[in-house]
Amino acid sequence: MDKAKVRQQVTVPLRFSDGYTTTARVMTFDNLVDGKEHIALGLGDWQRALTKSAAGGRAPLVRPHSECLTGDVFGSQRCDCGPQLREAAERITDQGGFLLYLRQEGRGIGLYAKLDAYALQDAGLDTYEANVALGHGEDERDYTAAAQMLLALGADRVRLLSNNPDKAVQLESCGIEVAQRIPTGVHMSAANVRYLATKATHTAHTIELPLAE
Repeated sequence: MDKAKVRQQVTVPLRFSDGYTTTARVMTFDNLVDGKEHIALGLGDWQRALTKSAAGGRAPLVRPHSECLTGDVFGSQRCDCGPQLREAAERITDQGGFLLYLRQEGRGIGLYAKLDAYALQDAGLDTYEANVALGHGEDERDYTAAAQMLLALGADRVRLLSNNPDKAVQLESCGIEVAQRIPTGVHMSAANVRYLATKATHTAHTIELPLAE
């Protein structure tokens, strides 16, 4: 795996729709393996978190978050992406670390294909079956670039804020030590119950859904 390097960094004040505010050090990169424009947001006292980790202390909190235009921007209720992004921003700000915003919409199949998959889900398929029916893999995301970004930032040891075990497996295969896996909250709506349940049962996401009454 080739080395990436930070190409630019700027400070950006953030304000979310519910009024929560924080400040991010937004970083771009050269030499990412997939050539995409992924960014890292350093949140909270991320520099101190790196220093503590290097001395054997607690690792920085990191969430690799895959882009979701419908959920992150428009507040779609069909997934839990928007609420997870908002939650991650606050939790990482509190503890110091990085939010990696990865340009791999629709589990890597792209926006149009994701919307095509929604149409198939409306016809009865689950989220993974719909991707396969369109000729894609169930999940085409690759976290090699995320690992490159972390290594460029000096974060070769992380606490991973994610429900997805595949993220930990892929990051560790690229030389990132996942010191701890930390699940996000459960962000359930009437429109995403089946989606969340499928992730929990089919790909072992750590999502504790309430029992149906």
